[in-house]
Amino acid sequence: MSKKSIMADVPDFGYDEQGFNIPLQTLIKGKNASGKDFDERTVLSYISHNGSSFWMANPVTVGNELKLIIDLPPKLSEDKTLKLIIRGRVVFVEAPKNKDHRHRVSLKFENKYMIDDDDPKLS
Repeated sequence: MSKKSIMADVPDFGYDEQGFNIPLQTLIKGKNASGKDFDERTVLSYISHNGSSFWMANPVTVGNELKLIIDLPPKLSEDKTLKLIIRGRVVFVEAPKNKDHRHRVSLKFENKYMIDDDDPKLS
């Protein structure tokens, strides 16, 4: 279920946190609110060491577990194609602001992550 919010565009993860508004291409994998598996491409609007925010079309609910496969910029990876793979739980879902029906989702990361090369098994 979506909620309306007057939050700023940066999520509050409970304490002062330094994050980045970096538009990184991302593949999201998970189950939608109906329990069906989905893969959706999006662009991160915010990321920190603790979580991220992004817009997505698939409806999800607070508590859903999602897997993010984030394309790392080539300059950070010595011109290699690397992916940051991390899981997290949805902590906030904001209702769509216009007719495109995309929700802003805020995710709190779990501790585990991995960095891998551009392997077809990830996509």
